[in-house]
Amino acid sequence: MPQKQQRNKYLLDIKKIQRILPHRYPFLLVDRVLQLEKRKSITAIKNVTCNEPFFHGHFPDVKIMPGVLIVEALAQAGGILLYHSIPDPENKFFVLSKIINASFKKPVVPGDQLQLQVKILKMKERFFHVHGKALVDGEVAAQGEVMATAVNIEEWNDNK
Repeated sequence: MPQKQQRNKYLLDIKKIQRILPHRYPFLLVDRVLQLEKRKSITAIKNVTCNEPFFHGHFPDVKIMPGVLIVEALAQAGGILLYHSIPDPENKFFVLSKIINASFKKPVVPGDQLQLQVKILKMKERFFHVHGKALVDGEVAAQGEVMATAVNIEEWNDNK
C-alpha cells in the first residue's frame, strides 16, 4: 500500500533524504518526498529558486534549468525509490548507467516547483530501469527513462 503525506507533513524531508542520497549542495536535487510505494513508484519535489548556482552560467539572461539536471533530479528520486525497494540498501549506492528517450517539453525557470514522478519498469539483480516525468503545474516539462546499477559500497572502496 502506498505511503502518502499526512496533513502538512511529508513522507521524507530533506534530513531523511540526506541520509539516503550521497549528494550534497549544489547537486542534491530532491527537496521532499510526497509519496512512495516500494518496488513501484515515488513522487518527490524539487523547488527551483533563482539562487541555484547553475543559473549564473546557464543562459544567465534567460534563466532555464539545464535539462541534464532535470534528468539528474529524476534519477535521484529514482534512487530514493530503489533504496526503499532492495534488501540491505545501507551498503549500496546507485550509479546512472543509461539515459533513454529523454525529452524536454517546456523550460523550467526560477519559481517553478518540479514534481518528480518515477516508476520502476524493471528490477533485475543489480540493474534497474525506471521511467520518470518532471511536471510543473501539472504539465510535463521533461520525461525519459533511466537505467541504474547498484554498487556495493565495500567493493567500490576496495577498487579505489
